[in-house]
This record gives sequence, structure tokens and C-alpha cells, in this order.
Amino acid sequence: MKRFLIVITACSIAVSSYGQNTLSLADCKEMALQSNVAMRNSQLELEAMQEVKKNASTNYFPKVNASLFGMKAISPIVEMDVPGGNLPVYDGNPANLATATEFAYFPGLNMGLMEEAQLASINLVQPVYTGGRIANGNKLAKLGVDVKEKQFALTEDQVLLQTEQQYWLIVSLQEKEKTIAKYEELLSSVEKQVNDAYNSGLILKNDLLKVQLKQSELQANKSQLTNGKKLATMQFCQTIGIDYDSMLVLSEDLQEVNLPQAYFTQSKEAVSGRIEYELLQKSVEAEQLQTKMAKGELMPQVAVGASGFYLNGVIPGADGRNNGLLYATISIPISDWWGGTHKVKEHEAKVRIAQNTFDDTQKLLVLQIEKGWTDVTQAHEQVQLMQTTARQAEENLRVTRDSYNNGLITVSDLLEAQAIVVETDDKLIEAKTKYRLAIATYLQLTGR
Repeated sequence: MKRFLIVITACSIAVSSYGQNTLSLADCKEMALQSNVAMRNSQLELEAMQEVKKNASTNYFPKVNASLFGMKAISPIVEMDVPGGNLPVYDGNPANLATATEFAYFPGLNMGLMEEAQLASINLVQPVYTGGRIANGNKLAKLGVDVKEKQFALTEDQVLLQTEQQYWLIVSLQEKEKTIAKYEELLSSVEKQVNDAYNSGLILKNDLLKVQLKQSELQANKSQLTNGKKLATMQFCQTIGIDYDSMLVLSEDLQEVNLPQAYFTQSKEAVSGRIEYELLQKSVEAEQLQTKMAKGELMPQVAVGASGFYLNGVIPGADGRNNGLLYATISIPISDWWGGTHKVKEHEAKVRIAQNTFDDTQKLLVLQIEKGWTDVTQAHEQVQLMQTTARQAEENLRVTRDSYNNGLITVSDLLEAQAIVVETDDKLIEAKTKYRLAIATYLQLTGR
């Protein structure tokens, strides 16, 4: 019989665990980095900016364009009508031309030009000097890639933090389920004890009703906890990029509580490792390059080029003609100086604004890290306080249960002691969860 019960118990455990999907925090973070929508979009933005950088590099090379043109007019665009007549025969002596004695008859000429024509051309232009706009434009494009890489890393940090926050929320709900199960077992034991006493006529029915009322309240709280866990799990599954799994189980618990000193780092040293700090530096660099671009627009532009073309049909009956040329251009923006100097001053002001923002935000980042550390230490103090309170509640329940068994107190006192234990256990779970979240936030604030 004992062997039979062991087999039945083992089968029950196997059936209950079958189909469960157990994930660790590391597993969930890896899944979030691979499948989270924000991560995928950030990666696409980085790839798009890399293409912008590649496009900017093409400005160093010659610009080549080709064109084809064909036309057919209703009538010739240019018409020539030369009347006929006798033309003097030239004997080589200009003095005899006016008194020529021999003539050749010219019947006249009627000619139409450009009734039908074709033109093909190819042109190549190589910029020689552009006031530094090409070089600075490429620097801006490279800076844009650097910014997108930093933003990608920032998105990664935010997704990891969000994943960890939601993870520990579900873990806390799992822990509360254990607390409710423990309380449910206690109430069942008390209900059996009180029911036996009532059937023996030792107590009034009122005491039994008090226990049953507590059981009804417990079922309501249990249902509320189940629904809350379901919603939290649905949101968590979306964050890590999987379909909702009602059997999902998270493997970590809240038992281990490390000292805050294990996570401490100097605030001023940690600031330089923050992605936000590096992005602020990039914003100053970007404004400086924009200023150089504005100055480049006021500088002369020098380019050399080559052009070749084929022309056919202008003169009826004549063969097409090929030709080509080399050229150089210098463009000096004279009138642009009127408004361009103001544009340069505008960008210089924006450089100072970016620098001021950088200096001010750097101090705010230090304050943010300091607050994060304060949250960690306060959360740890709260855990220690609730651990002490939980031990006192357990001891109070033990003494109250002994007193009830000896008939010294009523069932109401016992139920109250049990309720205090459940309440302190819940608060301890919440304190440990808050401590975990404070640590995760502090690590993110310090660039770790």
C-alpha cells in the first residue's frame, strides 16, 4: 500500500509539471534582446543610418550624368531661302571681282533646319573644393551612426530593465501564491478543529462562521491574485517576444538578499559610463560640425569636369557629329554672405546651448545615481524591518495557537494572529521585490 501511494504521488507531480515552461532571468533577458519589438526597430534605425553614411561617402567621387534628347517638329524651326541668279566667277584677283565678265548661274536655295534632331551627352563633374562640406558631411554621417549605436545600446538597457522589473513582479506573485496556499492550509486545519468542537457542543456556531468567513475572504483574494498574475504574465510574454503561456513558471525566488555594498560604485566615476553622457557629448560634436557646414556654404566652390556629346539631324543630310570638352568652374557665393553670417552665428549659439545642456545634465546624472543608491539602501532597510516583523508575527501565531488549544483565548484571536502572519509575509515579499527592482535600476543608472 505504501509503494502504491508513492507511485501515485510521483505520477501526480509528473502530470502537474508536464507542459510547464520554466525560465530563468537570464533566459528571459536573452529572449527579450532577440525578439522585443523596440530592439528590432532600434536595429533597423541603426542599419538605415549606416546606409546614410555610405551615401555620404559617395560625395567624394565624380558626379556622372547622361542624357538623350530627340525631337520632330511640324515644320523646320529655322528656314533659309536664298534667291538664285548669276554669280560672278572669281579669277583670284579681288580687283576683277566687280567687273567680272564670266558668270555662273545659281538656281537658288531653300533649306529647312532643325526639323528633326537627336542629341546624346554625358557629363562628369569632380568637386575639388567645397569649403569642407563634403568632409564635414561625412563626419556628420559617421557621428549619426555612432549616435544610433548608442541609442541601440540605450534601448537594450531599457528593455533589459523592463524585463527584469516584470520578471520580479511575477516572482512576487508566485511567492504570494505560496503564502495564500500556506494560509489556506492553516484555515483548513482551524476549520476542522472548530467544526469538531462545534459538533461536540463545546463552542457556538458563531465561531465556526467566523472561520468560514475568513475562508471566503481568502478565496476572493486568491481569485484577485490569479487574475493579476495572468495579466502580468501576458505583458511579460509580450516583452520577451513569446506567445502567452499560462503554464509559464519563473525559476528565481526572493530568498537571497545580498547587502547593498555589493552593488555600490562612485557616482562621478559611473557618470562617464552612462550612455546618456556619451549621447550628450555627441550632441555637442554634431552642433560643432553643423557650424562648420554653415561656414562651408560661404566659401568658394571649385570643380572640374568633362563633357562629351553626339549631335545629329540639325543639318539635313549631314552626318552626326561627336565633340567633347574639359572645363573648370569656380562659384563664389557673394550675396549669400548677407544671410549666411547670421546662420553661422545661429549655429555657434546652438553649440553653446548644447555645451550648457551637457554640463547641466552631467550634474543631474550624478544626482540620479545618488538617488538610485538611496533607494537601494532604503529598500534594504525595509527588507530587514519586515524580516524582523515576520519573525515576530510567526512567534505571536505560535503563542496564540498554544493559548487557543489550552482554551485561554477565542477563535477570533487565533484568526487575527493568522491574518497578521499573512499580512507581514505579503509585505516582506513586496519589500524584497522593491529591493530587487531598486538594485536593477541602480545598475542601469551606473552603466552596468
